[in-house]
Amino acid sequence: MTSADVALPDEYGSTLRALKERVRGARQKAHRAVNTELISLYWHLGHEILVRRERQGWGAGVMKRLAEDLRAEFPDMTGLSRSNLQYMRAFAAAWEEEAIVQQPVGQLPWGHVVTLLDKLDGPDARNWYAAAAVQYGWSRNVLANMIMNKSMERTGTAPSNFTRSLPAPDSELAQQTAKDPYAFEFLGLSGEVAERDLEQALMDRIVDTLRELGPGFAFVGRQVHLEVEGDDFYIDLLFFHVEQLRYFVIELKTGKFLPEYAGKLNFYVALVDDKLRREAHNDTVGILICGSKNDHTVRYALGRSESPMAVSTYTYESLPPAEQRALPAADDLTAAFDQISSNGSE
Repeated sequence: MTSADVALPDEYGSTLRALKERVRGARQKAHRAVNTELISLYWHLGHEILVRRERQGWGAGVMKRLAEDLRAEFPDMTGLSRSNLQYMRAFAAAWEEEAIVQQPVGQLPWGHVVTLLDKLDGPDARNWYAAAAVQYGWSRNVLANMIMNKSMERTGTAPSNFTRSLPAPDSELAQQTAKDPYAFEFLGLSGEVAERDLEQALMDRIVDTLRELGPGFAFVGRQVHLEVEGDDFYIDLLFFHVEQLRYFVIELKTGKFLPEYAGKLNFYVALVDDKLRREAHNDTVGILICGSKNDHTVRYALGRSESPMAVSTYTYESLPPAEQRALPAADDLTAAFDQISSNGSE
């Protein structure tokens, strides 16, 4: 008789699930403890190098020898290259020792720390991205992408009426979801695009779209149909924020902001509040994402609106049009690469 044939007691399934969770929790704690010890080790190595460099003028030659000696003593340990020792020195220069246990950077894998050192200069930006990476579980690639797209600089910057239409702290939470501009470069679009094309592209890349909107967003629907006494209306994009427990109505306009857009968005927000919102949900928020805007016009348009709304812009081209026109055409690049390949094979 095999173990598969054994008659199991009634509580076996629940007990097994509980034990699995305990094992997972212990493994996660052990992993975090090991990571903290490694980060602590790297900080202390970097601090010692920093002190020796300042006091005794350790240069590139000494660093090369130090890396060789450490790797000879600990051949099974990775991360002791000369370049990594330089990162350790930069790490010790950028954060105090207390950061290892008291700040988010001490909870990040070393690769994330290297990304922060490589791509950011000031302590405020490094600490902001470190905290976000810990809170939302960003991978190293996602962290690098968020830095490249200036997520910190764009978060909470869209003009809105949240402080007037929502109570605190709801107004602050809603404001943090309103970026300006939204970076849609991942869509691979260029030139003039129609609103439906932009909408379709966002849906085709829904995972990237949700990542750009920010943590907590869940996709509800596109062209969501709502009826008012025989009149049909369609909301471009509808999302639900699982942490704030509220719907987000997002309308897309490829042109410049016009005051009448605010009126239409206000109507859609009121419609969702009436048709979809439940008693446990918070007020619905509307975000209009347009091609360009005059902030003064936006503030006038939102000044008397009863619904919480924000107006933002978006970008979908990695380079400005003038710089893109200066680049060689794709066919020319392909021909050049073919020429290089043929010459290299001769």
